[in-house]
Order: sequence, then structure tokens, then C-alpha cells
Amino acid sequence: MTGTATTPLTLVIEDRLRTALSPASLVVFNESAQHRGHMGDDGTGETHFRVDIESTAFAGLSRVARQRLVNQALADLLASRIHALAIRARTPGEA
Repeated sequence: MTGTATTPLTLVIEDRLRTALSPASLVVFNESAQHRGHMGDDGTGETHFRVDIESTAFAGLSRVARQRLVNQALADLLASRIHALAIRARTPGEA
């Protein structure tokens, strides 16, 4: 984590993505503090996240298809607890 505290939901996101996509690299950033008072902020400090994930599961897939895989792994959280999720999904070695 760079500049953000690890929260319970951060750990759940990491666990789900590790299980679903076996990433070579994964960093989950909780950016909720930057959105305090904005739409979607429920006061929990766990509403806005950014994911940087590198996995062979993304090989041959478009950017949209890669994001869909991430969204599928987190579907129930996106429906109930996560207001915003920014995704950078790439294969190992991809810039």
C-alpha cells in the first residue's frame, strides 16, 4: 500500500483477486480518504479503491474484458460496498 492504510475491505479485495486471477503482482489502494464527502462516501472509509493487477489470465484479452474479470471477482462487493473501482490490469511484462 502506498500512502493508504490497509483496511478490512482492502484485504477482502486482495484475497478475492488472488483466488480468482492468481496475479503475479497485485496492489490495492484505498483512495476513500480522497473522496470524503463526495457522492458514494458512506463514512466507512472503504468506498473508493484502485487496483493494479498483473496476471497471465489477461493474456489476449482487451482492456474491457480484463476489467470485466476483475469486476466479476468483486461483483457482490461492487453491488453493496464499493462505490468506485479504478482498474489497471495487464499481463506480466506488459508496460
